[in-house]
Amino acid sequence: MPSENNFQHDELSRKHPGDRLATAELTAGAQPESPAWLDAMAQHGATLAHAGVRAIVFLHGSIHGADVFGVQRLDEVGGLKRGYSRGVSGLDALLSLMREGDNGIQSLAAGRTPPLADDDATKRSLDEQAGDAGNFTNSYVALYQQAINQHIASPIVCRRILWSSEHHHLGRAIGAVRLLDSLHSLCDSQKFGRGERILVQAHGQAGLVLALASNLLCPSPITGRSKLLGVLAAYAEQNGQTDLVAMVRRIEPLLSTQSLLNGATLDVVAMGTPVRYGWDPSGIGKVLHIVNHRNLRTDGKTWLAKMELPQITMEMPIAWGGDYVQELAVAGSDAMPTTEAAKAANKALWELVEPYDGFERWLECARRAVRFPSEGRCLLADYKDCTGSTNVRDHYYGHTAYTGLNAMLFNTAEIAHCLYSA
Repeated sequence: MPSENNFQHDELSRKHPGDRLATAELTAGAQPESPAWLDAMAQHGATLAHAGVRAIVFLHGSIHGADVFGVQRLDEVGGLKRGYSRGVSGLDALLSLMREGDNGIQSLAAGRTPPLADDDATKRSLDEQAGDAGNFTNSYVALYQQAINQHIASPIVCRRILWSSEHHHLGRAIGAVRLLDSLHSLCDSQKFGRGERILVQAHGQAGLVLALASNLLCPSPITGRSKLLGVLAAYAEQNGQTDLVAMVRRIEPLLSTQSLLNGATLDVVAMGTPVRYGWDPSGIGKVLHIVNHRNLRTDGKTWLAKMELPQITMEMPIAWGGDYVQELAVAGSDAMPTTEAAKAANKALWELVEPYDGFERWLECARRAVRFPSEGRCLLADYKDCTGSTNVRDHYYGHTAYTGLNAMLFNTAEIAHCLYSA
């Protein structure tokens, strides 16, 4: 995507990513917390520190109770109700696999629904219910911080942020503002400055929050920034969300003067993020997209997913081809806002960030089978989570393999190699 992307949607190119692309496989090695494992994590931590990484932020939502495939929006604009799936063999069965309540993914405990609060009680509840399935647990982040900092004079700060998990444009835009405000506070409290780096590891749609943040961080006075922040401020004022109003007012001048991060650089690793919003490379540093992927194609285009109907409905229940949430939660899908005011604000943002709408347009985007955006390094990683099990909680359609304890060393090694090794 171009510098000054101004919130353009990704072009969904099916071309080979060229030298941006790498591949890797998760292999059995040292057991987590063993001496060999700790030593390897320490070495990679030293690589990150040498590259200037001073903080690592783990950004995630909840796969539970959040309509992760976005079928609410598909039903709203057609779906089975209007018979749009007629004539496309296997589409009815695919929608049934995706639909919340039928896809085997449980609701959140204690009746929680998005927006989720980024507080200790919510995080503890999520840790108890989901474990490390699409969730950077407190114990995961604590172990990560301990392991990478064993031989570092100035330890790398590790933080966990739970975003609201509202899988629509309004929720993700609010998430971007909250994240940027949090990063500004982190830079201030830690006295970060020029030459220092913050690395955000974002799972799933949290990566889309970062894509919007990359556009907001554009150093040029793009028109989309004032429009997006204006929509959010108006929505927040009308609905008494004074904390959101204050955040918008606080970060807007910092974005205009390019001082939000105090001169530090923001690097991003997006894991299993659907290809939707375009990334603006001008205001951020390094970007790596990691996708759980196993090649099922016979045409040689190994960098694409396989989106063929009705075969996909046989592959999904065992995560045969990798991450199906990343593949299917594309433009046109989404959860639905719950109030009329939120729906109006969401529509205003949709007109700014995503030109694709309607059931047929979603199907067109999904069948393009694009694994990676047009900007950033790309890693096709086989996390070996396809075991033949049809129990959704064993793989969550390939979408939760990234955050498991068994993948911590693998992820850290690949991040160090792809982004920070000379």
